[in-house]
Amino acid sequence: MSKELIRLVNCRVELDGEIILNSVNLGFNDKEFLTLLGPSGCGKTTTLRILGGFIKPTSGDVLFDGERINDLPPNKRKVNTVFQKYALFTHLNVFENVAFGLRIAGVTETEIKRRVGEALELVALCGYDKRNVSRLSGGQQQRVAIARAVVNRPRVLLLDEPLGALDLKLRKDMQRELKQIQKQVGITFIYVTHDQEEALTMSDTVVVMNKGEIQQTGTPTDIYNEPINAFVADFIGESNIIDGIMAADNRVIICGRRFHCLDRGFAPNEPVDVVIRPEDIDIVPAKEGQITGIVSDVIFKGVHYDTIVDFQGFKWLIQTTDYSPAGTRIGVKIDPDGFHIMKKSAYSGAFGDYSSYSAEYDELSADPFEEGREDE
Repeated sequence: MSKELIRLVNCRVELDGEIILNSVNLGFNDKEFLTLLGPSGCGKTTTLRILGGFIKPTSGDVLFDGERINDLPPNKRKVNTVFQKYALFTHLNVFENVAFGLRIAGVTETEIKRRVGEALELVALCGYDKRNVSRLSGGQQQRVAIARAVVNRPRVLLLDEPLGALDLKLRKDMQRELKQIQKQVGITFIYVTHDQEEALTMSDTVVVMNKGEIQQTGTPTDIYNEPINAFVADFIGESNIIDGIMAADNRVIICGRRFHCLDRGFAPNEPVDVVIRPEDIDIVPAKEGQITGIVSDVIFKGVHYDTIVDFQGFKWLIQTTDYSPAGTRIGVKIDPDGFHIMKKSAYSGAFGDYSSYSAEYDELSADPFEEGREDE
């Protein structure tokens, strides 16, 4: 298990009476790729700036290797930052941009040449050392910014939405390259983004934030498969978020029907939020479905169809390779592991573009405890 390198202890940031960060407690392990993920204004960049020394928390402590560094200026921290705007020196060539920090630190010319060469090789820019940075592509400029940061051998590299200015294909290429660079240099990367795909693709650990608070921390798989509340379920991937009742262990009631699930430990008949991912729903002939509905819209996405199905007030998103035209009555089947049960939270009822609770569905079942047909 990796050693913890940094810890934020009850870090709070308040600006003009507004709470930007609300008593955040978070650890960062040595040599891990950790992503702070969330919408604009959630506090992720503020967290990054605290780590870099650009903001002092209103209260709380920043610990680095167990030592408090609240008052340590940015240039004294073993941390470098790559911003979305790379802030390269346009009057200098690639070599001198990368060498800049080393020259400030008084490193010998021989050592500068060796370390800059290693850094440029790391980011696949060998042979570009004499090139003016203004003649480089966006992706190449980003590589220069990364080389300039890692050449100083920091313990931690902070990256504030560094791919935001790149086009989609280049962003995807750079996601893979960044992860590879992180493995090669063996330092901690702390990455800020609002892009869930970037977070899931690159990270060892994802921290989901909203309104200055941490909602959930975990591996990409855990965050996606086991969201802790409706905010996380909605923000990470597409979700159908439905009101339900936990009738008993492994039994959940939605849409007036009772289904098998894998969740346990809830109080009998406890109201819950039920997440069903679009890819976990199978379309079947209406007579074979656990529940049935009418297709209201179909959108071709290349590898699958986004199929919107109306269940008399519930609109669910289903992602499938099978085409069902609008107006078709279809059935759906959901395996027990397709349900994820969450406790009610402050976010309940606020999300789910394709799901909205409607008591109208109760008319489909006179007995609210009737099993879904596949469970009989």
